[in-house]
Amino acid sequence: MDDIYKFNQYNPLLLKNMKSALNRIITAINERQKIVLYGYYDFDGVTAIALLMLVLKYLNADVEYFIPNEFRTNRSLSTNDVNNYIKYLGADLIITVGCGTSSLEDIRYCKRHNIDVIVTDNECCINEDLEEIIINPNNIGCNYPFKELSSVGVAYKLAETISSYYKMSCLNKYLDLVLIGTITKKMPIIDENTYLVYEGLKQLKATNNYGIKALLEEHNTHYKEDLFSFSTIAEIFPKMIPLEKLSNARIVVELLTTSDSYRAKQIAKYLYNEIKRSTI
Repeated sequence: MDDIYKFNQYNPLLLKNMKSALNRIITAINERQKIVLYGYYDFDGVTAIALLMLVLKYLNADVEYFIPNEFRTNRSLSTNDVNNYIKYLGADLIITVGCGTSSLEDIRYCKRHNIDVIVTDNECCINEDLEEIIINPNNIGCNYPFKELSSVGVAYKLAETISSYYKMSCLNKYLDLVLIGTITKKMPIIDENTYLVYEGLKQLKATNNYGIKALLEEHNTHYKEDLFSFSTIAEIFPKMIPLEKLSNARIVVELLTTSDSYRAKQIAKYLYNEIKRSTI
Protein backbone atom coordinates (compact mmCIF):
# COMPACT_ATOMS: atom_id res chain seq x y z
CA MET A 1 0.00 0.00 0.00
CA ASP A 2 2.73 2.48 0.95
CA ASP A 3 4.42 2.33 -2.46
CA ILE A 4 1.09 2.94 -4.20
CA TYR A 5 -0.44 5.84 -2.32
CA LYS A 6 2.71 7.92 -1.97
CA PHE A 7 2.62 8.62 -5.70
CA ASN A 8 -0.86 10.11 -5.60
CA GLN A 9 0.11 13.67 -4.78
CA TYR A 10 -0.47 16.59 -7.13
CA ASN A 11 1.10 20.00 -7.37
CA PRO A 12 -1.27 22.46 -5.64
CA LEU A 13 -0.42 25.09 -8.27
CA LEU A 14 -2.48 23.00 -10.70
CA LEU A 15 -5.52 24.35 -8.86
CA LYS A 16 -6.93 27.30 -10.78
CA ASN A 17 -6.32 30.69 -9.09
CA MET A 18 -3.83 29.26 -6.58
CA LYS A 19 -1.08 31.71 -7.57
CA SER A 20 -3.45 34.66 -7.19
CA ALA A 21 -4.52 33.38 -3.77
CA LEU A 22 -0.90 32.98 -2.68
CA ASN A 23 0.00 36.53 -3.75
CA ARG A 24 -2.96 37.98 -1.84
CA ILE A 25 -2.14 35.99 1.29
CA ILE A 26 1.54 36.99 1.13
CA THR A 27 0.45 40.63 1.12
CA ALA A 28 -1.89 40.05 4.06
CA ILE A 29 0.79 38.28 6.09
CA ASN A 30 3.62 40.69 5.33
CA GLU A 31 1.50 43.80 5.92
CA ARG A 32 -0.24 42.39 9.01
CA GLN A 33 -3.67 42.74 7.47
CA LYS A 34 -6.56 41.08 9.28
CA ILE A 35 -7.45 37.67 7.83
CA VAL A 36 -10.78 36.08 8.79
CA LEU A 37 -11.40 32.40 8.05
CA TYR A 38 -15.05 31.69 7.33
CA GLY A 39 -16.56 28.22 7.39
CA TYR A 40 -19.31 25.98 8.71
CA TYR A 41 -19.83 23.65 11.63
CA ASP A 42 -19.17 20.12 10.36
CA PHE A 43 -15.85 18.47 11.22
CA ASP A 44 -14.60 18.89 7.67
CA GLY A 45 -15.09 22.64 8.02
CA VAL A 46 -13.69 23.01 11.53
CA THR A 47 -10.57 20.96 10.74
CA ALA A 48 -10.01 23.14 7.67
CA ILE A 49 -10.28 26.29 9.79
CA ALA A 50 -8.01 24.83 12.46
CA LEU A 51 -5.38 23.83 9.89
CA LEU A 52 -5.24 27.28 8.27
CA MET A 53 -5.31 28.97 11.70
CA LEU A 54 -2.26 26.98 12.79
CA VAL A 55 -0.34 27.59 9.57
CA LEU A 56 -1.11 31.31 9.44
CA LYS A 57 -0.38 31.84 13.13
CA TYR A 58 2.94 30.04 12.67
CA LEU A 59 3.73 32.71 10.07
CA ASN A 60 2.68 35.44 12.53
CA ALA A 61 -0.37 36.41 10.50
CA ASP A 62 -3.16 38.43 12.10
CA VAL A 63 -5.91 35.81 11.77
CA GLU A 64 -9.29 35.04 13.34
CA TYR A 65 -12.24 32.92 12.27
CA PHE A 66 -16.03 32.96 12.11
CA ILE A 67 -18.51 30.06 12.12
CA PRO A 68 -22.29 30.66 12.06
CA ASN A 69 -24.14 29.32 15.09
CA GLU A 70 -27.37 28.36 13.34
CA PHE A 71 -28.14 25.57 10.88
CA ARG A 72 -28.27 26.67 7.24
CA THR A 73 -29.20 24.64 4.19
CA ASN A 74 -27.37 27.08 1.93
CA ARG A 75 -23.73 27.20 2.96
CA SER A 76 -22.72 30.48 1.46
CA LEU A 77 -20.76 33.53 2.47
CA SER A 78 -23.52 35.57 4.09
CA THR A 79 -23.67 39.34 3.72
CA ASN A 80 -25.47 39.44 7.08
CA ASP A 81 -22.49 37.75 8.72
CA VAL A 82 -20.17 40.27 7.09
CA ASN A 83 -22.26 43.20 8.32
CA ASN A 84 -23.03 41.90 11.81
CA TYR A 85 -19.75 40.22 12.72
CA ILE A 86 -16.86 40.13 10.29
CA LYS A 87 -16.57 43.84 9.58
CA TYR A 88 -16.23 44.41 13.34
CA LEU A 89 -13.17 42.15 13.33
CA GLY A 90 -11.55 44.64 10.96
CA ALA A 91 -11.24 42.12 8.14
CA ASP A 92 -9.10 42.96 5.12
CA LEU A 93 -9.28 39.45 3.70
CA ILE A 94 -11.80 36.63 4.11
CA ILE A 95 -10.77 33.07 3.27
CA THR A 96 -13.73 30.71 3.07
CA VAL A 97 -13.39 26.98 3.68
CA GLY A 98 -15.86 24.57 2.16
CA CYS A 99 -18.26 27.31 1.10
CA GLY A 100 -18.60 30.43 -1.01
CA THR A 101 -18.51 29.15 -4.59
CA SER A 102 -22.10 30.29 -5.17
CA SER A 103 -21.75 33.55 -3.22
CA LEU A 104 -20.80 35.88 -6.08
CA GLU A 105 -22.96 38.80 -5.01
CA ASP A 106 -21.76 38.49 -1.42
CA ILE A 107 -18.14 38.43 -2.60
CA ARG A 108 -18.68 41.53 -4.69
CA TYR A 109 -20.41 43.20 -1.74
CA CYS A 110 -17.29 42.54 0.33
CA LYS A 111 -15.12 44.07 -2.39
CA ARG A 112 -17.23 47.21 -2.40
CA HIS A 113 -16.48 47.45 1.32
CA ASN A 114 -12.72 46.93 0.83
CA ILE A 115 -12.68 43.30 1.96
CA ASP A 116 -11.07 40.84 -0.44
CA VAL A 117 -12.29 37.24 -0.55
CA ILE A 118 -10.53 33.99 -1.38
CA VAL A 119 -12.90 31.04 -1.73
CA THR A 120 -11.71 27.51 -1.02
CA ASP A 121 -14.45 24.99 -1.73
CA ASN A 122 -15.13 21.56 -3.17
CA GLU A 123 -18.73 21.84 -4.32
CA CYS A 124 -19.60 21.94 -8.01
CA CYS A 125 -18.77 25.32 -9.48
CA ILE A 126 -21.26 27.31 -11.54
CA ASN A 127 -20.56 27.56 -15.25
CA GLU A 128 -19.15 31.05 -15.40
CA ASP A 129 -15.74 32.59 -16.03
CA LEU A 130 -15.09 34.48 -12.80
CA GLU A 131 -12.66 37.17 -11.77
CA GLU A 132 -13.03 36.17 -8.13
CA ILE A 133 -10.32 34.03 -6.54
CA ILE A 134 -12.01 30.65 -6.25
CA ILE A 135 -9.88 27.60 -5.46
CA ASN A 136 -11.99 24.56 -6.17
CA PRO A 137 -10.98 21.37 -8.01
CA ASN A 138 -14.48 21.40 -9.53
CA ASN A 139 -14.07 24.97 -10.78
CA ILE A 140 -14.76 25.44 -14.48
CA GLY A 141 -11.41 25.34 -16.28
CA CYS A 142 -9.53 23.87 -13.31
CA ASN A 143 -7.05 21.23 -14.48
CA TYR A 144 -6.43 19.69 -11.08
CA PRO A 145 -6.48 15.91 -11.68
CA PHE A 146 -8.41 14.89 -8.55
CA LYS A 147 -11.91 16.25 -7.93
CA GLU A 148 -12.85 14.49 -4.66
CA LEU A 149 -10.90 16.52 -2.11
CA SER A 150 -12.74 17.40 1.10
CA SER A 151 -12.90 20.99 2.36
CA VAL A 152 -9.89 20.35 4.58
CA GLY A 153 -8.18 18.67 1.63
CA VAL A 154 -8.52 21.84 -0.43
CA ALA A 155 -7.37 23.90 2.56
CA TYR A 156 -4.33 21.63 2.85
CA LYS A 157 -3.42 22.29 -0.80
CA LEU A 158 -3.58 26.02 -0.06
CA ALA A 159 -1.42 25.45 3.03
CA GLU A 160 1.05 23.48 0.89
CA THR A 161 1.42 26.46 -1.42
CA ILE A 162 1.88 28.90 1.46
CA SER A 163 4.37 26.64 3.24
CA SER A 164 6.40 26.18 0.06
CA TYR A 165 6.71 29.95 -0.39
CA TYR A 166 7.73 30.50 3.24
CA LYS A 167 9.92 27.36 3.27
CA MET A 168 8.04 25.72 6.12
CA SER A 169 9.23 22.19 6.80
CA CYS A 170 6.54 21.01 9.21
CA LEU A 171 3.34 20.92 7.16
CA ASN A 172 2.92 17.13 7.28
CA LYS A 173 2.18 17.31 11.00
CA TYR A 174 -1.23 18.80 10.13
CA LEU A 175 -2.28 15.73 8.13
CA ASP A 176 -4.00 14.36 11.24
CA LEU A 177 -6.52 17.19 10.81
CA VAL A 178 -6.90 16.35 7.11
CA LEU A 179 -7.57 12.73 8.01
CA ILE A 180 -10.30 13.61 10.51
CA GLY A 181 -12.05 16.02 8.15
CA THR A 182 -11.88 13.69 5.16
CA ILE A 183 -13.16 10.65 7.07
CA THR A 184 -15.99 12.48 8.85
CA LYS A 185 -17.06 13.96 5.48
CA LYS A 186 -17.11 10.38 4.15
CA MET A 187 -15.12 11.27 1.06
CA PRO A 188 -14.02 8.34 -1.13
CA ILE A 189 -10.60 7.03 -0.10
CA ILE A 190 -9.20 6.94 -3.59
CA ASP A 191 -6.37 8.63 -5.48
CA GLU A 192 -4.92 11.60 -3.53
CA ASN A 193 -7.32 11.05 -0.64
CA THR A 194 -5.62 7.70 -0.10
CA TYR A 195 -2.32 9.46 0.44
CA LEU A 196 -3.85 12.13 2.70
CA VAL A 197 -5.73 9.59 4.82
CA TYR A 198 -2.99 7.03 5.34
CA GLU A 199 -0.29 9.62 5.97
CA GLY A 200 -2.79 11.37 8.24
CA LEU A 201 -3.27 8.15 10.17
CA LYS A 202 0.48 7.99 10.78
CA GLN A 203 0.40 11.55 12.08
CA LEU A 204 -2.64 10.82 14.26
CA LYS A 205 -0.82 7.98 15.99
CA ALA A 206 2.15 10.24 16.77
CA THR A 207 0.33 13.57 17.00
CA ASN A 208 1.77 16.57 18.83
CA ASN A 209 -1.54 18.44 18.66
CA TYR A 210 -2.65 18.97 22.28
CA GLY A 211 -6.31 18.87 21.34
CA ILE A 212 -6.11 15.61 19.42
CA LYS A 213 -4.00 14.08 22.19
CA ALA A 214 -6.68 15.05 24.69
CA LEU A 215 -9.40 13.52 22.50
CA LEU A 216 -7.43 10.27 22.25
CA GLU A 217 -6.97 10.12 26.03
CA GLU A 218 -10.61 10.89 26.71
CA HIS A 219 -11.72 8.28 24.17
CA ASN A 220 -9.60 5.62 25.88
CA THR A 221 -11.28 6.50 29.16
CA HIS A 222 -14.83 5.93 27.86
CA TYR A 223 -14.57 3.46 24.98
CA LYS A 224 -12.81 0.22 24.19
CA GLU A 225 -12.88 0.46 20.40
CA ASP A 226 -9.85 1.75 18.53
CA LEU A 227 -10.12 5.47 17.70
CA PHE A 228 -7.65 4.92 14.88
CA SER A 229 -10.35 3.04 13.00
CA PHE A 230 -11.88 5.03 10.13
CA SER A 231 -15.37 3.86 11.05
CA THR A 232 -14.92 4.98 14.67
CA ILE A 233 -13.65 8.41 13.60
CA ALA A 234 -16.62 8.81 11.25
CA GLU A 235 -19.06 7.88 14.02
CA ILE A 236 -17.58 9.55 17.10
CA PHE A 237 -16.38 13.00 16.03
CA PRO A 238 -19.57 14.37 14.41
CA LYS A 239 -21.49 13.70 17.64
CA MET A 240 -19.40 16.37 19.35
CA ILE A 241 -21.23 19.04 17.31
CA PRO A 242 -24.93 18.16 17.59
CA LEU A 243 -27.45 20.13 15.53
CA GLU A 244 -28.98 21.59 18.69
CA LYS A 245 -25.58 22.89 19.79
CA LEU A 246 -23.74 24.08 16.69
CA SER A 247 -21.79 26.57 18.78
CA ASN A 248 -19.67 23.57 19.74
CA ALA A 249 -17.93 24.01 16.39
CA ARG A 250 -16.06 27.02 17.76
CA ILE A 251 -15.11 25.00 20.83
CA VAL A 252 -13.67 22.31 18.56
CA VAL A 253 -11.59 24.89 16.70
CA GLU A 254 -10.27 26.14 20.04
CA LEU A 255 -9.45 22.56 21.03
CA LEU A 256 -7.57 21.83 17.81
CA THR A 257 -5.55 25.04 17.91
CA THR A 258 -4.76 25.46 21.61
CA SER A 259 -1.20 25.42 22.92
CA ASP A 260 -2.43 24.77 26.47
CA SER A 261 -2.53 21.05 27.30
CA TYR A 262 -4.67 21.54 30.43
CA ARG A 263 -7.23 23.57 28.47
CA ALA A 264 -7.27 20.87 25.80
CA LYS A 265 -8.10 18.20 28.38
CA GLN A 266 -10.98 20.26 29.77
CA ILE A 267 -12.46 20.84 26.33
CA ALA A 268 -12.09 17.16 25.39
CA LYS A 269 -14.00 16.15 28.53
CA TYR A 270 -16.79 18.56 27.63
CA LEU A 271 -17.04 17.25 24.06
CA TYR A 272 -17.16 13.62 25.15
CA ASN A 273 -19.98 14.54 27.50
CA GLU A 274 -21.82 15.78 24.39
CA ILE A 275 -21.43 12.31 22.90
CA LYS A 276 -22.90 10.75 26.07
CA ARG A 277 -25.91 13.09 25.88
CA SER A 278 -26.51 12.20 22.23
CA THR A 279 -26.68 8.48 23.06
CA ILE A 280 -29.06 8.78 26.01
